[in-house]
This record gives sequence, C-alpha cells and structure tokens, in this order.
Amino acid sequence: MELSEFERRFEQLETKLAYQEATIEELNQEVIKQQLETDRLKEQLKLIAERLQTHQASIIAPLSEETPPPHY
Repeated sequence: MELSEFERRFEQLETKLAYQEATIEELNQEVIKQQLETDRLKEQLKLIAERLQTHQASIIAPLSEETPPPHY
C-alpha cells in the first residue's frame, strides 16, 4: 500500500473515532438525565406510598371502635 492510502485510512479512523467520542458523550449525558429522573420518581413514589399507608391507617378503625353487625 502506498503512503497516501495509509493516510486516507488513518484519517477515516480518526473521523470515526471523533464521531464515536461525541456519541458516547451524548449517551452519557442522556444516562445522567435518566438517572436523575429515576431518582426523582423513586422519591415521589416513596412519598405517595407513605401517604397511602397513613391514609389507609386512618380509614380503618380498630376493632374496639367498630359497631357490631346487626345480627349480634
């Protein structure tokens, strides 16, 4: 192979590498955004679950407060 052929192939490899590096950086930024969103959603889900448990606990009366059924 001639020197110019090696130079052309080397330049192609450099170009591909530059595009790959840019793509990897874009993907990394997207993963970071998604992780932050996942963390935020987990926190919201935790708060909703806590509120639901508190709400359910306040709805259900203890057996001592329940009135007996009419057939008693």
